[in-house]
Amino acid sequence: MSFLINTISGDADFIKEINNSLFTGYVHSTFNRTFNIKSFENGDLYTIACSKLDNGPNTLIIDVDNMKPLEIGVSDRVRVEQNFLYIGDKLIISIDKINKWESVLPAYPCKVETVKQNLIKMKEYINIHGVGGGIKKNAIPQNPFEAEVSNMLEKRTLLLLNELLNDRISSALPHAVSIVGLGPGLTPSGDDFLTGLFTIFNMKNSPFNPYRLFCEDVLKKAKTLTNDISYMTLKKAAFGKVRESIISLLNSLLVEDDEDLILSLNKLLNIGSSSGTDIAYGIVFGMEATIRAGGKVC
Repeated sequence: MSFLINTISGDADFIKEINNSLFTGYVHSTFNRTFNIKSFENGDLYTIACSKLDNGPNTLIIDVDNMKPLEIGVSDRVRVEQNFLYIGDKLIISIDKINKWESVLPAYPCKVETVKQNLIKMKEYINIHGVGGGIKKNAIPQNPFEAEVSNMLEKRTLLLLNELLNDRISSALPHAVSIVGLGPGLTPSGDDFLTGLFTIFNMKNSPFNPYRLFCEDVLKKAKTLTNDISYMTLKKAAFGKVRESIISLLNSLLVEDDEDLILSLNKLLNIGSSSGTDIAYGIVFGMEATIRAGGKVC
């Protein structure tokens, strides 16, 4: 018996592939709130997510609270027929009347004073409410391994930042690569940090935007250093495609609205275990580096 479920919203590029009946694949991995499909056409991962999650690249948000009752299994075949996405014989996903979503980053601002003030508030909030164990150190590590990984992340991210600040992009590359796959979580902390950093590189008018090929250079070396799911997130971020909660936070950083800033930051911090915190630190480091590198001249 197949369940017929409506899609609430979805990535415009993913929807286009479904509409053109160009999508086939198999279920790569399953979780309580998501499952991932690997495309036969391009080898990329696509995500089906429950209604509690935000929009993201290669993602459809469907009208369920939890995936577990659907009993989706790894290796279930996926196909498209007449604009319906079939997941084995268990699930039919309709994209009729879907709200299309696109990942569009805001432009880097001409005036950075508001951003500077918001970054101070953001760091203070993360220090109190962020999740430790990754980029953010726990005051008391749970074990020696966690302490060592946190030390490595701190050392390597500071080396990366120093090279970026001194406009030594090629020298920054090995430091960026050194944190790929490093840290706890399904998407390791180093990868999440880079996702935030790559986002800043891809903002239009960012001082780092001319060097955004740096993100692709890191990506070329990342494939064998991390898992498929995390690599896909990095791949999208390298081209400025990130989830809705990240874009919301960037928009909040650009205006004077403390309530909106904290609301957006909370949504990001709630991603995964430490993933949201690690992404937030990548955004902070990236923004501070662009400001210290010269900001924006309009």
